[in-house]
Amino acid sequence: MSDANLLPATMKAMVLDIPGHPLVCKTVPMPVPSAGQVLVKVISCGVCRTDLHIMDSELAQPKLPLIPGHEIVGRVATVGAAVTTWKPGDLVGIPWVGYTCGHCRYCLRQEENLCENALFTGYTMDGGYAEYTVAYPDYCFPLASMYGNPSGSPLLCAGLIGYRSYSMIGQRVERLGIYGFGAAAHILIQVALHQGKKVYAFTRDGDLASQVFAVRLGAIWAGGSSESPPERLDAAIIFAPAGDLVPKALKDADKGARVICGGIHMSDIPAFKYELLWEERSVRSVANLTRKDGHEFLSLAAQIPVKTDIRLFPLQEANEALAALRKGEIHGAAVLVM
Repeated sequence: MSDANLLPATMKAMVLDIPGHPLVCKTVPMPVPSAGQVLVKVISCGVCRTDLHIMDSELAQPKLPLIPGHEIVGRVATVGAAVTTWKPGDLVGIPWVGYTCGHCRYCLRQEENLCENALFTGYTMDGGYAEYTVAYPDYCFPLASMYGNPSGSPLLCAGLIGYRSYSMIGQRVERLGIYGFGAAAHILIQVALHQGKKVYAFTRDGDLASQVFAVRLGAIWAGGSSESPPERLDAAIIFAPAGDLVPKALKDADKGARVICGGIHMSDIPAFKYELLWEERSVRSVANLTRKDGHEFLSLAAQIPVKTDIRLFPLQEANEALAALRKGEIHGAAVLVM
């Protein structure tokens, strides 16, 4: 291990003690990496809707007390004795999936995102709402230097889940609908436009600011979620956690279209007539990500290059950032800076 004597004994962190209650700013002991882990000095951490789902107990059984956050950009501070893939000073991104076992039936069939023994950053492992965090080296991604700052944080979840959702829409899609125009959508639209697709953006009804934002980023049309697009969609991705958008997206979709639900939590989907699903339309959910997704997307993002629209908050204002996200006041992504 690198010399850790120069590191402080404590650090600042925003901690969830009781679900449903605000995070508490605390001074906590510096985490110590095991022989097979790395210690990372956090540069920034994105604020994700999943963090709200954890705080609201919509995702049950988090580690408690918990340091949330899973869109981490940082530099390796020290490495465990068994780590050979990273060295102090290396720039890394740390995503939601923090560990998979490699031997369950899902891992063995190349579906590690469904691993039965997975650990998740900022949920079952402490995350990035802190000055330092520990991570397993095989679950850290190398980042292009252009993303070694707060602009890179949204790529680590909003970007990755957006990309995995996008990879499921099919090969012959020209007209893509995106429902919920937040952090994931504002990244994904750049990928879709780069690949020649027309994007139709759906926001909360009356959210004209988000509609203007979507058009500024290149959407061919933007409107409220209750509105109908000017033409049928070849595919749709739903990022908003609203189950009632599933039958709405099916109604907007053309024959053979796929509707992809990109969130980790969604309200109940209401009953709908079979005719909305008929003509070989389909609905599919997205769960987590694979490391293959991560390497593919981060390479593509640097080539395009993807640019993120971010609103910065100091670490101790994490509760304010979460409140702004909950109210729909963030256009793009909220990011905590250390």
